[in-house]
Amino acid sequence: MHRIDDNFVAKATPVLKLYAQAKFLIKAGLWVVCVDEKTSIQAREGLHPNKGAGVKQPVHFAARYARIGATHLFAALSVADGLIYGCCRPTKTFLDFQGFLLEVLIPEAIRRGMRHIYLILDNGSTHAPKQLQAWLIQLQKEDGWNFTVEVVWLPKYASWLDQIEIWFSILQRKLLTPNDFPDLNTLQQRITDFIVRHNDSAQPIKWSYTVAQMMEKFATN
Repeated sequence: MHRIDDNFVAKATPVLKLYAQAKFLIKAGLWVVCVDEKTSIQAREGLHPNKGAGVKQPVHFAARYARIGATHLFAALSVADGLIYGCCRPTKTFLDFQGFLLEVLIPEAIRRGMRHIYLILDNGSTHAPKQLQAWLIQLQKEDGWNFTVEVVWLPKYASWLDQIEIWFSILQRKLLTPNDFPDLNTLQQRITDFIVRHNDSAQPIKWSYTVAQMMEKFATN
């Protein structure tokens, strides 16, 4: 049985409304962004060469691998246009998350001329739910940002509501499977290249789940 946040409707409603309005909000300088991490991406190299596919036959991949190391991808999805911003880090701490915001997301918000960022996040420990908003407010005052950042927390046990998880599944399917990379540098560069190619033809995630559908479901339960 799936666990459900006791406050699911209250938490999911603002997220779903932001998804529905993202294309209009961005025109007013209000940026809706989903941020999360794809953790422990392994760099593994097959101990034996992959066998080429025959006619109407799949490629046979090496069954045994040498584990070379792992990286963690911090990434943000711009809901309005589908663009991805990401970087790989060796660890996945709150400090790493802060670094991603300061080095990647905030500069992009400034470049875009945004007035407000809606930061959609799960409540994982990497995001330090008890201190993140206060840290952002402090930074805004100290650094004189001309925009504000508002954290919008997803319900617990509801990763399926996070649009960036859809993009992570695309990354997994199109790049990381099979996992065959000779070293961490190659893996990280391939991820970077994949993001660049994605952004060349980025489109918003096709999202159909609405507040009305959610309310109808919960009204019948």
